[in-house]
Amino acid sequence: MSSIRTIKDLPIEERFAPGHSLCPGCGASMLAKLVVKIAGKDAIIVNPTGCLEVCTSLYPNSSWKVPWIHNAFENGAITASGVKAAFKALKRKGYTDKDPYVIVLGGDGGTSDIGFQALSGAWERGDEITYICYDNEAYMNTGIQRSSATPFGAWTTTSPFGRVSFGKKQLKKDLFSIAIAHRVKYAATATIGYVNDLIRKIDKAIKNPPSFIHYLCPCPTGWRFDESLSVEITKVAVQTGLWPLLEYENGQVKLTVPVRKRLPVTKYLFMQGRFKHLKDHPEVVKRIQEYADELAAKYGMGPVEE
Repeated sequence: MSSIRTIKDLPIEERFAPGHSLCPGCGASMLAKLVVKIAGKDAIIVNPTGCLEVCTSLYPNSSWKVPWIHNAFENGAITASGVKAAFKALKRKGYTDKDPYVIVLGGDGGTSDIGFQALSGAWERGDEITYICYDNEAYMNTGIQRSSATPFGAWTTTSPFGRVSFGKKQLKKDLFSIAIAHRVKYAATATIGYVNDLIRKIDKAIKNPPSFIHYLCPCPTGWRFDESLSVEITKVAVQTGLWPLLEYENGQVKLTVPVRKRLPVTKYLFMQGRFKHLKDHPEVVKRIQEYADELAAKYGMGPVEE
C-alpha cells in the first residue's frame, strides 16, 4: 500500500459528488471529499445523523460513489464494527476476498455525546475501524445547540450570553486523549487549514485501525463568520495553540505542525460571531488564553508573539 502524503498524490477520480446541500465553506464537505479520494473504491462509509448525512442523501439523490450507510446518532461505531465483522466472517468462509476500509464520519454530537458509548466499546474491543469526528463544535444540524465539544465561552442557542451568562461554562471535551486512553493504534488531530497534514493522517488512520481523527470542522453558519474564511480560520486556531496538530502512534504523541510563536487567542475568537460577546468579558478571554498556554506547555509549542 503506497502512502498518500500531499495533494499531488491524490487520485483524480472523484467519489464524492457535487450538488449536495451543505453550506458554502462547510468543513465537512472538504473532509468527505478527501476521505473517499484517499480510501478509494475499498471504502465503506458509515455516517450517523448530522449535517453531512442530511445534506448528502436527499432522496432520491446521493453524493456518495462508494458504499454508504446512514444510521442513528448513537450507533455509528457499532454499525461500523458489525460491517467489519461481517466481512471477516465472509472472508473466513471463502465468500469474499475483500477487506474494505470501514470509516465512520460522525459529528461532535454523534461522537462525543450521543454516540460515545458505542465508540468507547469499539475502541475497547480493538475493532478494526477508523472513526473520524468532524467537529463543528455544536449540534449544527438541529439548531446550533451546545455539545460537550463546544468551546468554553462560545455562544450557542442553549448556552446563550446575557446578564447572567457568558456562553458555555465548561471546557471542550478532549477526545484525542480519550482515544489514546483506549489504546487505539493511531490517533490524530487535524483540520483543513493544513491540508497536507490532514491528507497524511487520513491515509495513516485508514491503514492502521483501530484509529481516530479529531477534525476541527469550520462552520460558517454556527460560528458566525464569512464562508470565504473557512480555511484561514482553522489556520488561526492552530497558530493560537487552541487546536494543536497532534499524532499518536507507537505509544508516542508528537506535534506535527510546530508553532514557534503563537498568536493571542483574540485573533481567533474575534473572527467569529459566536465569541463577539467576550469583548465584554475579559476574564473569560483570559481563561481561554490560559487554556491555550496549558496546551502549548503540554505539547511543546512556543510562546505568544508580542
